[in-house]
Parts: sequence; structure tokens; C-alpha cells
Amino acid sequence: MKDKILEKSQELFLNLGFKSVTMDEIANSLGISKKTLYKHYSNKTQLVEQVTDHLFDNICCEIDSVYDLVLNPIEELFEIKKVVLQNLKDEKSSPQYQLQKYYPKIYLELKNKQFGVMQGSIKENLSTGIELNLYRNDIDIEFISRLYFHGLVGVRDRDLFPLQQYSMNDLITNYLDYHLRGIATDKGIEELENQLNKQSVIYE
Repeated sequence: MKDKILEKSQELFLNLGFKSVTMDEIANSLGISKKTLYKHYSNKTQLVEQVTDHLFDNICCEIDSVYDLVLNPIEELFEIKKVVLQNLKDEKSSPQYQLQKYYPKIYLELKNKQFGVMQGSIKENLSTGIELNLYRNDIDIEFISRLYFHGLVGVRDRDLFPLQQYSMNDLITNYLDYHLRGIATDKGIEELENQLNKQSVIYE
């Protein structure tokens, strides 16, 4: 039952937002009493924390599967984007915004975990891209890896990029375009254009 609660809560939080969904709504959607719900999760904050941990672990696992495919670094970034969007349901309710506003401690802990995991993989992506002549060999890998992470967090700021004007798919695609054009060689730009063409077909 605990796992069922976790899965249903994740679905509701992503579709409606962390603040918007009540414990009553979670219990009703599962056809259980609030007493049963509180037996497994003592309060909503604990449930939110468990859901964000669960979602983070799932995304990490799926991204590891992308790494196993041994794609070129540019294609790899677009495949990871696909994994993130599939898991976050295109963030139609802006869950990150609600998490940051109403559960700042959980948000900060999650952000630190994301940075810890992403920093190493982005550095590896950059190094491999240089070796394959997709990225310029004069880039500062440490700086670019941190800037990349900061940018990904930034484009999900709904004050800067309102939900009504920007879909998460468009935001991440445009950010990847912006990021890669700043570091790519001519060969890398060619591969970027190839990936963008594929994206336009998928999301038409």
C-alpha cells in the first residue's frame, strides 16, 4: 500500500502541484481512509519528500540507461531531455515552483543532489565532446558544467518563463540550442541541427 500511495501521490503532485493536492484528495483517489494514509506517511511534508526522492531515483536510473547506449554527447543531451520530460509530465502544474515556494528545505536538498549527480556526468559529456571534435577544445569544462546546471534550473523558473507562454519542451530545447551553439565546433553544429530537426518532427 505504501508504494501505491507513493505512485498516486507522485502522479497527483506532478499534474496538479505539490501545494494544490491535499491529503484528503490523495486518500480519496486511492479509495482509502485518511487514517490509512497517515499510517504510512505521518504528514504531507514527509510524503512530498518521499515522492521527490522516488522521482529523482527513477530519473537517475533512466538517465543511466541513456548513458549505456553510448550516444554522441549532443544526441545524449537530447535523449536525457526526453527522459526528464516523460517523468515530469512536461511540468504542466509547475511542480518545481511550488516545491521551491512551499517546501524550500526539500527543494534545496533536491537541488544539491541534482548538482552532485549532474556535475560529473556533464563534465564527462563535455570531455567526450572535445575528444570527438563536437565541442571546442578551448572551453573551460568546470565553468561550463556549472553554467549548464544553473541554466537548466533557471529555465524552470515560472516567474521568468510563465507556464502560459512557454512549454517545458520548448524551454529545454531552446536552452540546449543556446548552450550547444556556444561550445560546438562546425561538426557539433551540424549534429545539433540534426537533433533539432528530429525534435521538430517528434513534437509537431
